[in-house]
Amino acid sequence: MRRIFLSAILLVVTAGSLHAAGPSDVAGGDRAFWPSPINSTASFDLASRAELLAFGKALADSERIDDQALQQQLQIKSFDHASVERIRATYWQRLTANYMLAAAHCDNRQPFCAPVHDQADFKRAAAAFVAAPAPEYRAWFDQASTFQHVYLNELLRLAALFPRVNSEVMSFSSQEIDGHALGDREFLLSFDDGPTHAGGSTDAMLQILRSLHTNATFFTLGEPLQARLKQSSPASVAALYQGMCVGAHGWEHRSHSAWPQWQDSVMRSMALVHDNLPDSYVPLFRPPFGQRRPDSGDFFAQHGWHVALWNIDSQDWNAKVGAEQVKQRVLTLMLLWRHGIILFHDIHTKAQVSVPWLHDQVRDAGVQWLDCHRFSAGT
Repeated sequence: MRRIFLSAILLVVTAGSLHAAGPSDVAGGDRAFWPSPINSTASFDLASRAELLAFGKALADSERIDDQALQQQLQIKSFDHASVERIRATYWQRLTANYMLAAAHCDNRQPFCAPVHDQADFKRAAAAFVAAPAPEYRAWFDQASTFQHVYLNELLRLAALFPRVNSEVMSFSSQEIDGHALGDREFLLSFDDGPTHAGGSTDAMLQILRSLHTNATFFTLGEPLQARLKQSSPASVAALYQGMCVGAHGWEHRSHSAWPQWQDSVMRSMALVHDNLPDSYVPLFRPPFGQRRPDSGDFFAQHGWHVALWNIDSQDWNAKVGAEQVKQRVLTLMLLWRHGIILFHDIHTKAQVSVPWLHDQVRDAGVQWLDCHRFSAGT
């Protein structure tokens, strides 16, 4: 059986900022264990129900562990009980809603189709999910049980550190969006940290997106964007991003939660995009590492900007996670959450492999790759 545990690198620690060290294990899926293609809305729902039950079982198991044992399991020095309980309650609500969508057109004669009418029903079904419903699902069940436990630990770790070390796992204000409000099967592609130099991986990713007739939101860093503007010209950079959406990721890639100059970083990077890429500019800011000040909502509201987080982390930034694991992980998380904002990085090449593959895998499954302009207007 292929490995599904992948060691994660630590997040970079910059002077004067506080970062969470990455988890020791990261979930990397393998869809080869699933016995059938996802080539219709019904097959998407079938696979979705299976992943929802597997994650629900992991969540139910986690509730039987006391705080001290969970803290040791997550390998962290601090533990915020209230945040962990809050995220568990949120996940039970989302899982139930997603399962009811996935089970809307099935009956109990079909696999993974438990009678669920409310959250209590789903909790019971998840807790009872201890074996594969048929022999053809046994290999998948073993793999998925491990994947979802490891993935849940990633999320619980972020929650246990929140809000002392904040991240994308929870929001602070109505100015923050994370993708969970999108419609069923709606996904927005997003890319951080660019642009690269002319002819680099940013250019290649944009060419791939155009070949797929898909757009995305790019969150650019001020320093490399300014360098690219000087390397070529504002007109050529505007042409590069034509049809896409461009927000800002700060002037440099450091935590905006404790940096005294965080407001200047936001304003300078937003202004650089606005002034040089007016046709692609969107009023969205993505904080590096997802870290921002808890009281920053008024600042963003004052300027008419939103903080754009995410709910599907591809892990393509992780040097120890290969392109194959990235694409398998993202598809599994699309089945689990059924909608959301997917985080990639255009400075790395893994998305160039993952995005076309994902498009091909869900081509006939009722998935909509959300137009970034429509998304921005909706905020």
